[in-house]
Amino acid sequence: MKPGLFYLFPNENFLDLNPYQCGYADNAPGASFGPCTRNHYLFHYVISGSGRLAADDENGVEHNYMIHSGQGFMIFPFQVTTYYTGKEHPWEYVWIEFDGVYAASIVEKAGLSIASPVFRPSDRAAAAEMMETMMDMARDSDRTPFYKISKLYNFADCLIRSAGKPYEALRSDGSLSDYYLQTAFLYIEKNFMNDISVESIARRCNIHRNQLLKLFKERINQGPQEYLIKYRMSKAAQLLLTTQLSVREIANAVGYSNQLHFSRAFKNVYGRSPKYFREEKKI
Repeated sequence: MKPGLFYLFPNENFLDLNPYQCGYADNAPGASFGPCTRNHYLFHYVISGSGRLAADDENGVEHNYMIHSGQGFMIFPFQVTTYYTGKEHPWEYVWIEFDGVYAASIVEKAGLSIASPVFRPSDRAAAAEMMETMMDMARDSDRTPFYKISKLYNFADCLIRSAGKPYEALRSDGSLSDYYLQTAFLYIEKNFMNDISVESIARRCNIHRNQLLKLFKERINQGPQEYLIKYRMSKAAQLLLTTQLSVREIANAVGYSNQLHFSRAFKNVYGRSPKYFREEKKI
């Protein structure tokens, strides 16, 4: 990969939207990245050239998408992906990783999903504004976090407008519920390797267990235990793909003292055993 831009955001714990990193790259012919998983949404916009995205669906089946300049692609939390630049026309792109209470609603309103991850803008002017906004975020590394978060909101607005989707109010039932949900996310992110439970997550949020269960079901359509398991398995998938640690060592690293229990949980999420997953995804 040729020299580019990269900026890692400080963790300011914004609730509605939270940026994690952004960057720009002018790739060398034949370059690839992955296979890998992420814990947040990761969007790429292709400025020039072309490439291919290989992405697993919800059942762990890999699909391939050809993407060229003026298009983009969304990578979803816990999804296994690899992307390859073209050999004759290597792509140049800008990217941003983000999450937060509104993140899923923004992605949905832009018409993107695991089954349909390719971004094909219908409003070119809005797409151009979105690209410039992303480049500003990557270039201006010395600006305050509040400047960055303002740019992230502008990116979200441009993403929805460039997709040609009519604006609808983003789903939210009040700032206090947003606070509880984001507090739970952050607690899981920082403590997934420990022996935590739904009760301990609820205590951290200072709400009743049943209230936490209802909040997760209403807002992200899964329970906190399911979210915790998926988060742990995403971390495990990263370790399987990027290290030589044994399955037992990886199980311990993500909070499982019993390797068999870990392997069952991993297969439930990714549709294959940890060992087979590692062998299958080797390049």
